[in-house]
Amino acid sequence: MKIFIKWSLVAAAVFTSALINAQTSGESQRTDEHQKSAREIFRELIEINTTSDIGSTKAAEAMAARLKVAGFPPDDIHVVGPQPQHMNLVVRLRGKGIRPPVLFIGHLDVVEALPQDWSFDPFKFLEKDGYFYGRGTTDMKNEDADLIANLIRLRQEGYFPDRDIIVALTDGEEGGDYNGIEWLLGNHRDLIDAEYCINPDGGGGSIRDGKEIIMTIQTSEKIYMDFTMETHNNGGHSSLPVRDNAIYSLANALRKLADYSFPLELNETTRIYFERNAQQETGQTKADMLRMAKLPVDTSAANRLAKISPIYNSKMRTTCVATMLSGGHAQNALPQTAKANINCRMLPGGNPDNILAVLTEIVNDPQVTISLAYTSTVSPLSPLRKDVLGSLDRLTASMWPGVVVTPDMSTGATDGRLLRAAGIPVYGISGMFGDLDDIRAHGKDERIGVKEFYKGVEFMYRFIKAVTSGS
Repeated sequence: MKIFIKWSLVAAAVFTSALINAQTSGESQRTDEHQKSAREIFRELIEINTTSDIGSTKAAEAMAARLKVAGFPPDDIHVVGPQPQHMNLVVRLRGKGIRPPVLFIGHLDVVEALPQDWSFDPFKFLEKDGYFYGRGTTDMKNEDADLIANLIRLRQEGYFPDRDIIVALTDGEEGGDYNGIEWLLGNHRDLIDAEYCINPDGGGGSIRDGKEIIMTIQTSEKIYMDFTMETHNNGGHSSLPVRDNAIYSLANALRKLADYSFPLELNETTRIYFERNAQQETGQTKADMLRMAKLPVDTSAANRLAKISPIYNSKMRTTCVATMLSGGHAQNALPQTAKANINCRMLPGGNPDNILAVLTEIVNDPQVTISLAYTSTVSPLSPLRKDVLGSLDRLTASMWPGVVVTPDMSTGATDGRLLRAAGIPVYGISGMFGDLDDIRAHGKDERIGVKEFYKGVEFMYRFIKAVTSGS
């Protein structure tokens, strides 16, 4: 009896081990299949040139074809846009309708990349030394491939979410006259209307010295504005100079602007940003960041942080800076005009008229005229959602233990501003990590780590399920 029991236990152990190995092998095989699919989609997107003069239609149609093969009903796939070459893709994975839909966005267009400026063809997908190279590998065809690959995976698994999942891959985010999100809001809002939006273009992780250190969730963006500062006078012969010189007047105005700092103004996002970033710091910097999370604002702490990094300074206040300069009409003539472009990045919720008033007050010179040349869409701060931030916190802790998660306000701009202005809160979230000291978006030899790409795809798969499973 004892021998029988002994051999029975051995047999059971062998069977259990075989079962575990089979399960592990099956999971590994499925992971390899998903990675292979994501890589192939990524390759196809990189090798379709979607610069603004060519447009994104071919890429939108290629992704639509993949979705149809994967079993998405034709009625749930839309390739629409303002012009034949500037089409957008919108696809819906239908759910139970228990909650309103959630929207995921990405842009298919990329900035120009001249082959002579690169080490290889920017529109050929290249894997080399642990990196994927090509125009759009970080901005942002990696995320486009991520979203399409995961939609197909969810469909193949028979996943039935508690709400519709909408993915919109658009044209025109990088510039031009055909912004896809703006066009969809004005012409087909029904296709993209959602409780909130996830925008991978606005978030993600940062690596420093080979270590993942921080994950950001973008909840707001500063508003882009250009002002024209200009002076005029009668000019004359350069051999007869006078003090009333258009260039001198403009130079004095610019000096006043250079010496001015807009008031400190922190919001919910930036307070938490400094509080959580303090976990990565030591000494005075850590103490100063913790002070930024409290009221009233500690001016001394803010001034010290502003000197450490222009990033910290830009998150505390509106900024305005001279970016272009022109003046005069001849080498031997007194200038009749002088002009400067002043680029401002206004905090969310601000008013361009107020910025104009401040600039006018700073300059305080009737000979200098200041006018608003351009302003992007003014959009509000997206309120922090506990369900979204909680899902991000849990997944980050699981996949990248020790990495700090923090809300963030972008100093640049994404399509999220258009959706926020239209009443759809937007959260910039991505599982893709990049090296803080090797940022190549819009630049030469753009690349993303192979490991970082695959792990980012897996993160988004888990995140989509986390916000659509009702758990």
